[in-house]
Amino acid sequence: MSNQIKNAIQRVCTILVLVFGLLPVAAAAEEADRAQDVRRFLQITGFDVALDSIALAADEAPAMLGAEAGDFGIVWKKMVQQVMDSAEIRETAVQMLSQTLDSDLLDHAMGFYGSDLGQRLVAAENAAHMNPDDAGTYEAGEMIVAALVRSGGEGKDRLAYYRRMTAAIDAGDVSLRAMQEVQIRFLMAAAAAGVIELTMDEPDLRALFRADEAQARADMLRGALANSAYTYQAFSDAEMLTYTEALEDARMQRVYELMNAIHYEIMATRFEMLAERMAGLVPSEEL
Repeated sequence: MSNQIKNAIQRVCTILVLVFGLLPVAAAAEEADRAQDVRRFLQITGFDVALDSIALAADEAPAMLGAEAGDFGIVWKKMVQQVMDSAEIRETAVQMLSQTLDSDLLDHAMGFYGSDLGQRLVAAENAAHMNPDDAGTYEAGEMIVAALVRSGGEGKDRLAYYRRMTAAIDAGDVSLRAMQEVQIRFLMAAAAAGVIELTMDEPDLRALFRADEAQARADMLRGALANSAYTYQAFSDAEMLTYTEALEDARMQRVYELMNAIHYEIMATRFEMLAERMAGLVPSEEL
């Protein structure tokens, strides 16, 4: 073999080593950039705050078991803080969205929510997510709904926007079933951990939830209407129409489909973790 051929082969081998050696580095850099884009997506859309609100829902966990959060005192609060760690939950969402959210969908959602109107909507929604006074918000929202009904045509148009918005962000009508799944998985995990004793097996428990589905859906829709009326009261009818049409876009509906699925899966998983941590924990004034 001539020296020229040897040198040529060596050059090719060197290039191949460099190329294949750089591939893992390039892939890692691309993955890091993708994760950073998704973190920005969470912040721009307000999905980060929606994820943080899962911790507030944990206050309802003891009620599912026939107790109250206050019964467990400081131990319960510390346990919730550990299980519902916001940084961990956000990173879990980042990992899941990085694998499922297409770049064009990400850009589309950020384009709307990054606008002036979008950011004002996110600010209002963030405040609603982290408002601990659900009962007060619901009552105030119901009063606004009643006033809109009394106001006639324009009020009814606005209520129609709210209903369309609710339908758009849950186009597959999965929210009710997802919430039921969270509760069922929590109860089953609590039973497996010895926290409670269930008098029925899982199929019977699911049948019980299905039997109450019509009323539960009506309550959920009524609550969503009151929440929308309260959250968006400072926005004009024109702005609500713009938001409604944005949410009804097929691309935005796909974004919400993914966000809803991830939100409920994280919620269910964290509630299962909470149930496991509750094993051996009993209500006590000292606790």
